[in-house]
Amino acid sequence: MKVTGTVAAAALALGLAALPAAAETTLRVGWCAKTISAAAAPYAVAAKMGWFAASAIKVELVALPGSADCVKFVGTGELAYALPSVEPLAQFRPQGIAAKVFYTAYQGFVYGISVPADSPVKTIKDLRGKIIGVTSIASAGTLVARALVAENGFDPEKDVSIVVAGEGAQTAALLRSRQIDAVSQFDTQFTLVENAGIALRALPTPAIDRFPSNGLIALEERLKSHRAEAVALAQGYAKGTIFAINNPEAAVRMLWEVYPQTKSTGKDEASALRDDTKTIEARIANWKLEKAGVARWGESSEANYQAYLDFLLKWGVLKQAIKAGDVVTNALLAEIDDFQPADIAAAAKAYRHDEP
Repeated sequence: MKVTGTVAAAALALGLAALPAAAETTLRVGWCAKTISAAAAPYAVAAKMGWFAASAIKVELVALPGSADCVKFVGTGELAYALPSVEPLAQFRPQGIAAKVFYTAYQGFVYGISVPADSPVKTIKDLRGKIIGVTSIASAGTLVARALVAENGFDPEKDVSIVVAGEGAQTAALLRSRQIDAVSQFDTQFTLVENAGIALRALPTPAIDRFPSNGLIALEERLKSHRAEAVALAQGYAKGTIFAINNPEAAVRMLWEVYPQTKSTGKDEASALRDDTKTIEARIANWKLEKAGVARWGESSEANYQAYLDFLLKWGVLKQAIKAGDVVTNALLAEIDDFQPADIAAAAKAYRHDEP
């Protein structure tokens, strides 16, 4: 698939032309779900636009069952980086995993509980005795469900059943056959379920809506010894995010090119593009800085993180108090944000693919 001359001009404006060849370091980055989906668009855009290569890095996404596995793999050194939610990071910190979020990717809270649109369940309190499906037990959706159930006055161990429902079409099939009553998953997964034919309705969760979600993490020692590498990864992700926000359809086409397995084989091109664009648009709301009231891409609001950690402690997900400063850092942000977001947005809006 070729791109128009407009793209070449945009690349020149961003300083991507005539870059000297350099040996690339492959970074294995944890993708905290079993299936790489449209939400991986920032990585694809950064690869396609040459932003990773300009910093002599190449990103290899490693799919894992959930955020808990991502944190564990970073903790053992099997992966250098990952993009998990903060709950398992806070849980494992007292066990000696000295890792921190150095770039908050999802400023809004992507998790929640949804039910089929025609379900009689109206609130979390109506879930007593119900079956809640999660993508995997290792997913943060499991921890979020437990906290929300506890907040509403009943026992997550006895008063609900939390089961593995898989992703996308698998979850949709279980909802359709009434084998599960609700899903505790996340924004893009909810859209994948709807793309598979099940209309969903989110249950009100005002207590958690203001919290942050996932961020790039690494061991503290790696952030010291490989600072430039971590900056390059986060900056490429930031640029890819801005691009996807401003041209989600182009981001989808880049995603298909960089990660061919993400393109549906059971749909025509137009339907696949429509559905994947909807999935990215579901994430866009939570990529935006306004969600957290921050000013810089990747900025971690310690106040927002602390409020969430206190919530998790109150409802039993965390067993001991954790300070936000122990799990997040803004120390790399000045270098990560050393680019012009307006230039990236302009390049995205100018970007056009020729027809395939």
